[in-house]
Amino acid sequence: MTGGGPLVLVVEDEAPVRRFLRAALAAHGYRIEEAGTVAEAEQLAPGHNPDVFLLDLGLPDGDGIDLARRLREWTRAPIIVLSARGREEDKVTALDAGADDYLTKPFGVNELLARVRVALRHAQAPPDGPPVVEVGPLRIDLARREITRSGAEVRLTPTEYRVLAMLARNAGKVLTHRQILREVWGPNATEAHYVRVQVAELRKKLEDEPARPRLLMTEPGVGYRLRDRVD
Repeated sequence: MTGGGPLVLVVEDEAPVRRFLRAALAAHGYRIEEAGTVAEAEQLAPGHNPDVFLLDLGLPDGDGIDLARRLREWTRAPIIVLSARGREEDKVTALDAGADDYLTKPFGVNELLARVRVALRHAQAPPDGPPVVEVGPLRIDLARREITRSGAEVRLTPTEYRVLAMLARNAGKVLTHRQILREVWGPNATEAHYVRVQVAELRKKLEDEPARPRLLMTEPGVGYRLRDRVD
């Protein structure tokens, strides 16, 4: 383990899972602190100021959702939820509480490491995201409000642009239907189909095969993610 890698605070009450995460992260240069309860996490976090949190939801002295909300009050560090709860409503609740990503147990090491890398890249970007986002053939210039695909200009409606710009500012991060609705249509909007319609239109204009998207990805029942890179 190197001494200068990003610091990860693992909040997990199961010792075998902590050992697994410690070994996986340390082998790739991350520094690790561990907490087995909400109380331990709240004691460790302010003094160590982690670069990223890995947070279980089912903790013995409280719910990880509440901990995520309290962490988000003072830190912008990414919070990745690791939980056996795989229901859509659990994912939505965690993301709305301030989590940046959600991995359902069991998961593989490579997927975990990829999610951590994406979260850290996103955290290192300016608060409003980079002025230019490039994903495969898609180029989004937020400063100029220009969208090109393989060099050709793409014309969007004002609403389509607002949805795409929000996803671009958060590239690599899943945004819930509720988050997009509030940002684009206002705090009182509740109709999730507004978002689905706009994303469908965007896919027609941006994807090679709209029915098999490679750029604008769906998290079923939760929301959408603009990939930050295409393999």
